[in-house]
Amino acid sequence: MKIAPRNRTIQLPRDEQSAYKKKLLTLTNHCTRKQILDRTILQDVHAAVPFLPSQFVDLLFLDPPYNLTKQFRSTTFAAKSNSEYAQWMDSWLAPMIRLLKPTASVYICGDWRSSSAIQSVAEKYFIVRNRITWEREKGRGAKANWKNASEDIWFCTMSEKFTFNLDAVKLKRKVIAPYKINGKPKDWDASAGGNFRSTHPSNLWTDLTVPFWSMPENTEHPTQKPEKLLAKIILASSNKGDVVFDPFLGSGTTSVVAKKLQRKYVGIEFDETFASLAEKRIALAEKEKTIQGFRDGVFWERNSL
Repeated sequence: MKIAPRNRTIQLPRDEQSAYKKKLLTLTNHCTRKQILDRTILQDVHAAVPFLPSQFVDLLFLDPPYNLTKQFRSTTFAAKSNSEYAQWMDSWLAPMIRLLKPTASVYICGDWRSSSAIQSVAEKYFIVRNRITWEREKGRGAKANWKNASEDIWFCTMSEKFTFNLDAVKLKRKVIAPYKINGKPKDWDASAGGNFRSTHPSNLWTDLTVPFWSMPENTEHPTQKPEKLLAKIILASSNKGDVVFDPFLGSGTTSVVAKKLQRKYVGIEFDETFASLAEKRIALAEKEKTIQGFRDGVFWERNSL
């Protein structure tokens, strides 16, 4: 298939998939922390979790299938009733509690359909601290409904003791009205590139771009999260050397960003092609450390660079 010149979507030819498949891990016995760090596990999450060591996770990122019917290559997730979706969540989340450190943070992705189910299950095991809403600037219009242009992420912790690096996730915004006191900027910085203010991060994220064909992080995965989104979460809720765990890894964004930000990672993915694609992206991250929209330690407002 011919690829358009400006299409930067990451491809995975058959020979590369065979090579990267050899790097994947499948668990058949209890393993140590050392055996799984910086690895991608090719396995169903229910089968893999019992073999993982206890209390090795500092940050758990959960991006399970949302409660709608969706095709993921060879598998299809079927929409369920709200109570059935909650039961399905509980079936894999409950066994994961053992893996978390007492100081761990947890982020759970969802949408409006799964909102109440996620909230009820999360409250069984964690302290629910906030719900982040992020804007998807893409989305299909509807003739008799509001366009669905947002998703949610629940921020939870295991206890009252947890990591939150505020200064690492401040947002740099353009100053529209550069107010001064005695001729000096008030709460903003002047530079040759313009006037900017660093602001506290809120639970409304409007500075993200969903990966698409001209972005070098883009893959064929149908629900891929932006690297910038993971960077916010990883920088806020972990430190260098901490372990980030994603049991629904998809095409590997969580592991890739963890590597770029000098964290350890463990990912589980059921689909062989996506797991191999994750390994390719992790290999590419050896040389390409940039994250779109994050530069010089700063998260920039969309289109402000």
